[in-house]
Formats: sequence, structure tokens, C-alpha cells
Amino acid sequence: MSANPTAVRPLAVTWTTDRTWVQVALVVAGAAFVAATAQWEIPLWPVPISAQSLSVLLVGATLGARLGGLSMLTYLGMGAVGLPVFSGGAGGVQHLVGPTVGYLVGFVVAAALMGWLSQRFHTTRSIAAAGMTAATTFLLATVVILACGMVGLMAVLGLSTREAWAVGVTPFWIGALIKAGVATLYIPTAWWLTDQVND
Repeated sequence: MSANPTAVRPLAVTWTTDRTWVQVALVVAGAAFVAATAQWEIPLWPVPISAQSLSVLLVGATLGARLGGLSMLTYLGMGAVGLPVFSGGAGGVQHLVGPTVGYLVGFVVAAALMGWLSQRFHTTRSIAAAGMTAATTFLLATVVILACGMVGLMAVLGLSTREAWAVGVTPFWIGALIKAGVATLYIPTAWWLTDQVND
């Protein structure tokens, strides 16, 4: 794949408009989407398995670096004021200082990174090659979330690196591969459809 190093408009802005009120609506919609998927969970201690991190990366890929990052900050703000947006319908500022704080911070960084990569590695030349790049970027952004999560577990619970890896990374690798598979379909297909409409 020949990557385009020049940033293009985010997918969602390409589909809609770059008016301020539309961008605000996209940011809020992205936060609401992540909140909804956070409710599908498999309870584990100290971090449940959910569809949340996949939705974070999809929001970043769709909204781009700036809006994607703002959307995740909005999501954290919603949770901080008590709205039931975190896993299991939880809310409250205590979750921003609890065992999952690293993952929550990682959501902001990963969404922005995913958006940045999606805007710059957009291409129409080969869907297959674009899919491979999309899978790689999804895995990279997932590593960011898990790395931040490990740091949070070590800081809040006092776990060793090995313990944090065992409970904060190992259970999520299969999910990471599934997310990479979703990426190989979603990102290049979405850009291809966008380019067909704009041609």
C-alpha cells in the first residue's frame, strides 16, 4: 500500500459537514456510542471484558484525531459527573481514580492516535493493502490502551509488572485480534465508499 502522509478530512466530516454544531453532535454521538457498548461486558476483576475498546477505536477512526480525542474526553466527563456510562452502568468520579483509570486515559490517547493514523494512511489503491494497514493501526492503538491500563493497575493496586500483565493484558489479546479483523473490513471499506461517492 502506498500510504498518503498528507492528512485528509475525517470520515465523519467527509460524510457530513465541518460546521461547528455538526462536529459537536459527532463528538457527543461518539461518546454515547462508547457508553452503550460499555454495557456489554463479561465481569472480571479488576477489569471487565467489554466491547468498549473496539468502539473507542472505531470512533477515533471515524471522527479523526481531534474530534475522536474530544469525544473520549466527553465520555470521561459524562462518567465523572455520575452518568452511568462506564462498564456495568457505573458512573462517578471515583472511577477516574480506580483500577480502570489507566484504560480510561488510554481511550483518549488511542482514539486520537487511531484518528491520526486513519487520516494519514488513507488510500484508494488497494483495499487489501489498506486492510492490512488498518489491522496494524488497530493493534497499535490497542497496545496503547493496554499499556496505559497496566500502568494504572500498578499505580492504583500496587501490582508488579508481571501481575498487571496477567490481569490487565493477557485476558484481552483474543479481543485485540478480533478488533484487528473488524478494522480490516471497516476502515478501507468506509474510505473506499467515501471516495466512490466523492468521485
